[in-house]
Amino acid sequence: MTTTTEAAAAPEAEASQPHLVLVDGSGYIFRAYHALPPVTRPDGTQVNAVFGFSQMLERFLREHTATHLAVVFDHARKTFRSEIFPEYKAHRPPPDPELVPQFALIREATAAFGVSCVEQPGFEADDLIAAYAREFTEKTGGRVTIVSSDKDLMQLIRPGVVMLEPIKRTEIGEAQVLEKFGVPPTKVVEVQALAGDSTDNVPGVPGIGVKTAAQLITEYGDLETLLERAGEIKQPKRREALLENAEKARISRRLVLLDENTPLPEPVEALKAKPPEPARLRAFLEENNFRSILARTGLGNAAEGKQDFRIVAPARPAVVDPAAAPFGPYATIQDLDALNAVIREARETGILAVDTETDSLDALNANLVGICLATAPGRACYVPLRHRGRDMLEPVPPQIPLEDAVAALRPVMEDPAVLKLLLNAKYDLEVLARPENGALAVTPFDDVMLISYAMDAGRHGHGMDELALEHLGHTCTTYNEVTGTGRARIPFAEVPLDRATHYGAEDADVTLRLWRLLKPRLLPEKSLALYEKVERRMVPVLMAMEQEGIRVDREELERIGQDFTERLVVIEARIHELAGRPFSVGSPKQLGEILFDEMGLKGGRKGKTGAYSTDAQVLEDLAAQGHALPRAVLEWRQIAKLKTTYVDGLIAQIATDGRVHTDFSMAITSTGRLSSTEPNLQNIPIRTEEGARLRRAFVAEPGHLLLAADYSQIELRLLAHLAEVPSLMEAFGRGEDIHARTAADIFGLPLEAVDREARRRAKTLNFGIIYGMSAFGLAARLGIPTGEAKGVIDAYFARYPGILAAMERIKDEARTNKFVCSPFGRRLWIRNIDDRNPAFRAGAERQAINAPFQGGAAEVIKRAMVRVPRALADAGLRGRMLLQVHDELVLEVPEEEAEATGTLLRGVMEGVATLRVPLLVEIGTGRNWAEAH
Repeated sequence: MTTTTEAAAAPEAEASQPHLVLVDGSGYIFRAYHALPPVTRPDGTQVNAVFGFSQMLERFLREHTATHLAVVFDHARKTFRSEIFPEYKAHRPPPDPELVPQFALIREATAAFGVSCVEQPGFEADDLIAAYAREFTEKTGGRVTIVSSDKDLMQLIRPGVVMLEPIKRTEIGEAQVLEKFGVPPTKVVEVQALAGDSTDNVPGVPGIGVKTAAQLITEYGDLETLLERAGEIKQPKRREALLENAEKARISRRLVLLDENTPLPEPVEALKAKPPEPARLRAFLEENNFRSILARTGLGNAAEGKQDFRIVAPARPAVVDPAAAPFGPYATIQDLDALNAVIREARETGILAVDTETDSLDALNANLVGICLATAPGRACYVPLRHRGRDMLEPVPPQIPLEDAVAALRPVMEDPAVLKLLLNAKYDLEVLARPENGALAVTPFDDVMLISYAMDAGRHGHGMDELALEHLGHTCTTYNEVTGTGRARIPFAEVPLDRATHYGAEDADVTLRLWRLLKPRLLPEKSLALYEKVERRMVPVLMAMEQEGIRVDREELERIGQDFTERLVVIEARIHELAGRPFSVGSPKQLGEILFDEMGLKGGRKGKTGAYSTDAQVLEDLAAQGHALPRAVLEWRQIAKLKTTYVDGLIAQIATDGRVHTDFSMAITSTGRLSSTEPNLQNIPIRTEEGARLRRAFVAEPGHLLLAADYSQIELRLLAHLAEVPSLMEAFGRGEDIHARTAADIFGLPLEAVDREARRRAKTLNFGIIYGMSAFGLAARLGIPTGEAKGVIDAYFARYPGILAAMERIKDEARTNKFVCSPFGRRLWIRNIDDRNPAFRAGAERQAINAPFQGGAAEVIKRAMVRVPRALADAGLRGRMLLQVHDELVLEVPEEEAEATGTLLRGVMEGVATLRVPLLVEIGTGRNWAEAH
């Protein structure tokens, strides 16, 4: 193998002028990552950035000589500049999770090529490059070449120091800097301080660009002189900008000025170029299957150079044999030395699976009992933090104090080079973020639950137990197995450490194994963008909403509760009168006997217990036939449920801050919709007076308003989009009343002749079609004979044949693939589509028809939700998202910002997707949710 490093080590090179080459490692990494498609080595590890980096490094070593050589890396995102200006680089998104695990492999590649790898905590790579350039030129009198295209490094160019653009391989000297900035390298910092840099969030002076900045610095000499004489500037806007933003300019200068006194992690002498060890380099290239590089370096044969890697992974990995890496035994970590050893392993592998053990399912109030970590399959541990003895006689087990454990974990939890793997990340992140648990921030992260959900919504559950059984063939230890049940149950903090360790560490181990299996499937199954751009980004959005909560008027709730109680008494008396005798209205058995045995109503059917079914569908069918008793029972049940769930339940859930904090579930529904629990705010009736009364109890803080932004008829718009119905598309485009237009089309009426009843029928039909409603169902809703309802549906499909064709196409897709796709590509799996039972099969077909519309609507509002917080912040608006209920977002906004927030929100929400019909968002504001809605 012939490389530059060998040439550099040769006697003639030693005799020449000392020459230090400093490679900007970050620049190489990101160029490599974005230049190559996602690729994996045989074990499934993604290595596109590693391969590209290795290619560039190998080529550079072949084509250039140096006596000293190093690749310089950023150590972490936070540096001393973050203390000067917290917003510095704060808006930059974290690196892609596919890239994070490759950081450690890239450092391994650098070492394998025999090149020094340097980085320094608290400082950027650019600072290290500046310090090494100064040290080298002063100590050796030699020359320095900086391999980078980063404009921030151009301030370092001077006699003896040049830059080399890595792709074009052209030299950047003083002349090139003068051409780019309009000033020599010594003045670049002054220009950058004025012009700022949006990429790094360096503020600069608004309205002054590089060209103007160069003119000003050329005239006044330096930034401080310019600011002192800013009053002399003739142009009013420029003068005012400089006077008003002088401090910003000074801060900007401190941000862009590289620190040439950065402490050096390695002395200059340690950077001496040397040839790689052939065995080590060969082992690295073979492990990663980089055959073409093996051939070029002479360490492999030419035939091996044809293929370096295989593209992605199989679409459906086979079940992994659990015996390949046993599930346990696992380690109990009880001292800092052992914890630090785990942390070192995480930095080496670039991944760390994390799971929390707590004393509550309520993440906002849960206390951390212990934390579980895994660095590789089978290598997992449990770190007890708040365990205690079960009684006075049992000693507290040895464990690391919480504060010490948090201090040790914080750097790796925030390290951008280590990807954290979680399952149901929102819960764990909320627990770790609590001040009582150490206020740990975790970034970057992958959520295995959401990876699974992005590909397999509706196919199966996405909890740990279900996924472990589905993909690993492994049955997890249950919580009941370690804590007991009923009166025998003990708190997790009192579980013996050996049992707690196996249970907790197994969770982390399973999370890591699932990630290794499922993450490579995202790309071939066309779910990567959905996961990366929507699902994972929803985690911090929902965390913020849950922490905010929404204020509730307790007194108003109590008044509503009293009213509901009085109404229940009246309704119950009427029910007893209709039944002819008193009975327990809440007893399905007693109600069934009265309806079908005593009153002799038709349609009664008994279940396995021998009791008649009296569910909502049965009662609605009876009520549609004109029977008063079932209608009264339905009303009683509705009021009773509202009182129990939304009055008594809400009062019990008001926190000490006067607000309720719902828990949004991200991976429950088969369509991608969010659901909420504790309390469930998704099911408050929308169109009833009772629902409106309940919404009046949700109020804004003093000086604020609630703002509701609701997508108008989004599912119908998706129907028009998917079925390409000209009449409906034109109606939406003109802003017509879509139900009136449907009535006119179906019933053969002029638009102006459509009355209230015709519109009501058309509305029922429009929404019913989306849900696969049958003629029987439509008849029950409209109170008309089934034959007439069938005629209406036939007329609908005759007028809109595209809708019938679309529905048939969707059902065929479901039968063929066992899933359908939303308009944006999300796979929605449909169970029972081939079931032999006609009722199950018909239900699955109705679900298949509805899924693209509900799934599309869910994705539209999620896309909006991930954009709204940034849009508000960029506009300087203080509104906060509180709730998401179906197609509606609820925010709390300062009164004086309500109009501006509404305008911004409408623009964001209507612009998240391009359909064949326009999206429309309706905005309302009020002191309470009812007024806003």
